[in-house]
Amino acid sequence: MSNRMTRSLSVIVTLIGLIALWQLLCFVLDIPKYLLPTPTDILQRIVVDWAMLVRHSGVTLVEIFAGFGLSVIIGIPFAIVVVYSKYFSQAFFPILIGLQCIPMVSLAPLLIVWFGFGMLSKVLIAFLISFFPILVNTIAGLKSMEKDMFMLSQSLRANAMQVFLYFRLPKALPSIFAGFKVGITLAVVGAVVAEFVSSERGLGYLQLIASSQLDVTLQFCVIVALAVIGLGLYNLVSLIERISIPWYKASRGGE
Repeated sequence: MSNRMTRSLSVIVTLIGLIALWQLLCFVLDIPKYLLPTPTDILQRIVVDWAMLVRHSGVTLVEIFAGFGLSVIIGIPFAIVVVYSKYFSQAFFPILIGLQCIPMVSLAPLLIVWFGFGMLSKVLIAFLISFFPILVNTIAGLKSMEKDMFMLSQSLRANAMQVFLYFRLPKALPSIFAGFKVGITLAVVGAVVAEFVSSERGLGYLQLIASSQLDVTLQFCVIVALAVIGLGLYNLVSLIERISIPWYKASRGGE
């Protein structure tokens, strides 16, 4: 707890220092607000337009959670199949790696043509971008079981399901949560990119409107909202990780 408080305090102090430097440079260099607004200008705009920001943030959050949830529901079972099935490991996994080489952002216009301008296309783009890190980290975690641990399970006469539940899965959980952390941040990117392509709601749509009106202050407000959402979701996954596998943090000395 003391280490976490110290780390949090260091982050807060550094952030305050950077914001103060930003404010000072804008004042000393006399930078026009239409080029770079000051932190106080951004804060004032957030206070004025907080209801609009919250409304559009809610839409983006729904897309993020739906896309991320879909990647978890599909990615983890598929990773288990790849680990336990030699055919899937040799036939399908290389194909997935090849598909991952395609920039998923480039598929956004195609998905919108197929599934329309509604919520579904945005969720699918968020899913496609966040799916692969979860899949790869889960596979790596499930394959990380040491030979000694496998021999121990055999000596205890554990069946295949018991080996998975009591040995392989606990060993894989740190890698799985690492995939979750990457996936949830990429889901934010996917949702915003989808809103850039076509949307009438969401923070990506609000960013486009602000850009078309040359409203730089509102653009920074959207960036702040996205940063808060990304950091909040990342820390939420980290909290769930600490609750789910406290033994892992303890074994690493609370890093």
